[in-house]
Amino acid sequence: MEWRKCYLDLILVPLGFFSMIAYHVWLWHRIRIQPLTTIIGTNSNARRYWVTAIIKDNEKKNILAVQTIRNTIMGSTLMATTSILLCSGLAAILSSTYSIKKPLNDTVYGAHGEFMMSIKYVTLLLIFLFSFVCHSLSIRFINQVNFLINTPQQDLIFANISPSYVCELLEKGFILNTVGNRLFYAALPLLLWIFGPVLVFLSSLAFLPLLYNLDLVFPSHFDKGDRPDFLSVA
Repeated sequence: MEWRKCYLDLILVPLGFFSMIAYHVWLWHRIRIQPLTTIIGTNSNARRYWVTAIIKDNEKKNILAVQTIRNTIMGSTLMATTSILLCSGLAAILSSTYSIKKPLNDTVYGAHGEFMMSIKYVTLLLIFLFSFVCHSLSIRFINQVNFLINTPQQDLIFANISPSYVCELLEKGFILNTVGNRLFYAALPLLLWIFGPVLVFLSSLAFLPLLYNLDLVFPSHFDKGDRPDFLSVA
């Protein structure tokens, strides 16, 4: 009987999770072949120009570089702190004997056994833990950029460190930051798994059009040379 109750969990939860994976595989392929049609590729290209401009005019823009990188580190630190706090809370739930690990009620679809509830919490714990690791590594790389980008260009050349190397370090930091954020987003639908697998599947499908509209760059009227109405009036 317990095995029959697991049918929905074994079907809907993997379907929702693999739909998110399939979307990000497609997005990664899109970034590789058409980077400027995506937000990630466009921002990556802009960051490379930014690093080059900062290094060339370091005496005037060093404070701007420090402030910009500091804000980026603060964002990664916030996400890392949130992830590890959620890991601590989930670990406390797993180690306790409180009734929250038991079925909420008999109306929730899916399995409600002690083993299944443990799987749900362990899955969430692992995803938040990997998110914390990604954000921590991101902070490490961006901290290195914070030192190198403020070094005068002649000293960088003398140390066999090129601006492209600084760009690569910054890109690694932002890639890890993006991966950590996406893992955090993927854990949000899985939080609904506590209330049943149907909500996991529906929320995962609802995330796809949202991410699609946030990740892609759509051409606007201004890109085609059109002018707004208030500028067309003489």
